[in-house]
Amino acid sequence: MPRRTALIVPVPEADAYVLDAPPGVGAHVTVLAWFLEPDGIDEDALAHVFEHFSAFAFVLDRVERFDDGITWLHPEPSQPFAELTEAVWRRWPQCPPYGGEHDEVIPHLTIATSRVKVDAPLPIRCRATEVQLLEEDAEGVFRVRRVFPLR
Repeated sequence: MPRRTALIVPVPEADAYVLDAPPGVGAHVTVLAWFLEPDGIDEDALAHVFEHFSAFAFVLDRVERFDDGITWLHPEPSQPFAELTEAVWRRWPQCPPYGGEHDEVIPHLTIATSRVKVDAPLPIRCRATEVQLLEEDAEGVFRVRRVFPLR
């Protein structure tokens, strides 16, 4: 089975509220999942994409739910996350966000894959300072392969 990779912005301020996450992954907003096969990743090209982005403050301001029941927190502003996704997708058009399953990119922080009551003390003030490249190991656990600081 091929190992998966993903690009995420970690949000440690919300770790305590995440009920469902892949093994080895904390609270985050996804930039792109799934990304390239591990052996096909040009880390220097990724660094070049992310070097143009600055760190930014945001708040998780409300609970939302997708039609399929996924419960998530809304980041405000959302646009900087969408811009990160668009930049990676422009560079690697063969890797559409969420495998091309959705027409619209909606930046979000997944709490649970089902409808749950969220007891998070909103708003949660956060800061995006880096993008992490995650790689799944043979046991299905994700590990940070590289960190790309946002300037």
